[in-house]
Amino acid sequence: MTLAAGASATAGPWWDPYRGMPVAVQVLMWFLLALTVVTVVMIVWLVVRAWLERRRQREAVEVAHEGEYLWVFVVPALNEEVTIADSVSRLVAVEATHKVIVVIDDGSDDGTPEVLARLQAQVPELQVLRRELPNARVGKSAGLDDAWDFVHSRVLAGRYAGWPTTQVVVGVVDADGRIPPDAPHNLAGAFTDERVGGVQALVRIYNRRHYLTWGQDVEFGVMAYVYQLGRSAWGTANMGGNGQYIRLAALDDVVATDKLPLGVERGPWRDRLTEDQDIGVRLIHAGWRGRQTVLTSVDQQGVTQLRRLFKQRVRWAQGNWQAFGLLRPALRAPVSIGAKLDHLVYLVMPLLQMLMGAGLVLSLCFWLFGDVSFVSGWWPSLVFFGTLTIVPSFLTLLMTSEPGRHRFMRSIFGLFPYMLYTWVLWPVVAVSLLRELTGRRGWTKTDREPLDANLPDETPDDEGGPGADGAAGAQGAGATMPR
Repeated sequence: MTLAAGASATAGPWWDPYRGMPVAVQVLMWFLLALTVVTVVMIVWLVVRAWLERRRQREAVEVAHEGEYLWVFVVPALNEEVTIADSVSRLVAVEATHKVIVVIDDGSDDGTPEVLARLQAQVPELQVLRRELPNARVGKSAGLDDAWDFVHSRVLAGRYAGWPTTQVVVGVVDADGRIPPDAPHNLAGAFTDERVGGVQALVRIYNRRHYLTWGQDVEFGVMAYVYQLGRSAWGTANMGGNGQYIRLAALDDVVATDKLPLGVERGPWRDRLTEDQDIGVRLIHAGWRGRQTVLTSVDQQGVTQLRRLFKQRVRWAQGNWQAFGLLRPALRAPVSIGAKLDHLVYLVMPLLQMLMGAGLVLSLCFWLFGDVSFVSGWWPSLVFFGTLTIVPSFLTLLMTSEPGRHRFMRSIFGLFPYMLYTWVLWPVVAVSLLRELTGRRGWTKTDREPLDANLPDETPDDEGGPGADGAAGAQGAGATMPR
């Protein structure tokens, strides 16, 4: 959430920073200022809760055992000949007593089917679900729904017949995803709580030497280490598209028969631009708890071109606007009052981002075309607004970074580059709203780059969190909910 609202000020007293603006604009600015103060308090509270949650999760891992679960790794693949062999090989290396790998070939017309055929001859635990046109290529959710049916009809009807659905965990890993071998061991601790329906792993960008990919890596880290981890104790952490692990029994509880993709009659995932957010929220509404873990991760490829990144985030942000349809069920969610309020704020985040950005645009307009200064000459105003802007960013950096490695200096040097990154992406909120209002809901798959492009240096930093490679700021106006 942006902290830029309130940056505009007149030369009036420090307690009246918006003097000189029209009354209606002053009312908006005071509202945004109040919202900013509440946001700062919320961030501080989430940082404290996230720190406590990390300690609790480490303790839970010590008493859990991954062998109690069947791990089904589902990999959606559409024209992934560049990445699919690498992805499958890494899943083969995952240390799990009971494991199945299901690759969804969503009508690929490149070399993906041939690559999968060779792999299937070499990897006993690999199963391929081939989807054909016209039902193929209609969205990720359609493939996931078919995979859900495949798990029931094929996986649990063969070698693993009789496994209780409460002990089957379906993990979604994108074709460019890389998960560490000990992921099941670190995830099992969360699933020992029978109320937990889904767990989201920390998302990292492995080609983070580029400025844009560095920003994406930090952005995902801030979301995971602060916002998501802080909500985990409430059970309202949401799912992301890559690295989400959902109990099969929980998926069965949210099976839908409406708003489904073309060719799908029933399934847990609905036809949404951000199907991961949709199903994560509906799991909470169905009484299941959502958790975030930073004890394990999934590495994925970042986007190195601003135009492609902008298109990707417009799709994500438009999916966030579509999630407004979940607001009414959220009021009945079986969670505490505090958790419910936080959950509602999460759902209306695009609207809050839009208002914050509008506040900054208005401030610039009055500064450029009106007789209103952008920065107050009163030092109390400068201190107040500077504190609102910098303190939450600094706190999120400290939470995101791993111990040591000059954490304080990284926060100083990484703060403003990251804030610039988030503001460059802010227009996606407005563009995505326009697309949703005009009914434009098509999507374009993000192209992959060569696997060795913009890879990090092999240093001890590579084992740390996002802060080990760069610093984080608070979630900016352009930052959509990562998935």
